[in-house]
Amino acid sequence: MSDMICVGVIAGAYGVKGELRLKSFCAVPEDIETYSPLSTEDGKRTFHLAILRPIKNGLAARSAEIATKEEADALRGTRLYARRDQLPALPSDEFYHADLIGLEVFDTGGTLLGTVKTVQNHGADDLLELQLKGSSATVFLPFTQAAVPTVDLASGRIVADPPEGILPETTED
Repeated sequence: MSDMICVGVIAGAYGVKGELRLKSFCAVPEDIETYSPLSTEDGKRTFHLAILRPIKNGLAARSAEIATKEEADALRGTRLYARRDQLPALPSDEFYHADLIGLEVFDTGGTLLGTVKTVQNHGADDLLELQLKGSSATVFLPFTQAAVPTVDLASGRIVADPPEGILPETTED
């Protein structure tokens, strides 16, 4: 498991005074401020954030390290990371996305389906993007108790019961 967890991303400038448009990946979006200072993935830059107010699709924030609109715009797309030890412990049925990526996914019969490539959320439940075994193809698996009854971080595996029609049909010779 990674020591750094992505908790948000800079979406560009907000206004003309160096304020940031911020997308938070935290369950409570404003909590991103409590994990400050945040850093880039490589740790080369650090940002001390202060949330100003909620805005459409995110938060407006200030950072002592950003003084101008141009500096804020140049950071568009910069992912912000917190140290794992800064984050709260999760209940047994919740997981950080970073911990799921790369896990092998098996069906309920023990057959390897593939590995988790990404975790997506487009407004409803999370979706696990599976890179199918022996293929460049991916499929999206709903990350629900019914479709994913077991996540075993210790052994690095997920047991899935994909809904009908999710996986491509296979023909047996």
